[in-house]
Amino acid sequence: MDLSKLSAPLSIKDVEWRVQQVSVKGYAQLLVYKNARVDMQRLDDVAGPQNWQRIHTRDNANCIVSIWNADIGQWVHKEDTGTQSNTEAEKGQASDSFKRACTNWGIGRNLYSFPKNIWIKLNPNEFKISDTKKDKYGKFKAETTFDFKLPEWKWYAEYDDHGTPTYLAAQDNNGATRFTWGIRKPKQQ
Repeated sequence: MDLSKLSAPLSIKDVEWRVQQVSVKGYAQLLVYKNARVDMQRLDDVAGPQNWQRIHTRDNANCIVSIWNADIGQWVHKEDTGTQSNTEAEKGQASDSFKRACTNWGIGRNLYSFPKNIWIKLNPNEFKISDTKKDKYGKFKAETTFDFKLPEWKWYAEYDDHGTPTYLAAQDNNGATRFTWGIRKPKQQ
């Protein structure tokens, strides 16, 4: 088993995007992330389904991800903690601690090299000013509407030899280019 394959860069098809915040001027800040299914698949593909395990400890919300090392005849462990989510606190915390422990094994580390400030200009129908949610200054917050269909967007990425993105682009569900970043490689003839 070649555990270095755990650290292979995730493809753009393996990552997801979510809205971090929306400005009242109609921009959404996006964050890139991986979900736990991507981690499970990578562990299955590299270690084999029978050769890894996860253990959650409830007292400190940690997750231990262990991989069987046949060369030394024992389990090797990596551990991390997670934070509760806004929707399902305990489930979100368990998922977060698992994903973080998997990152300790190298899965998805290339996500740290993605741009930190991805702002998308929203169309007028894709956001609204809330009439109930306020910021810490008492001003009403902006939020996306159901017309903003980020999960349906198609993303394209190019990477350097180390898995660092050098170019990103996104098309919305209508085929319009909504985001580009970096320098695209010239097409080979």
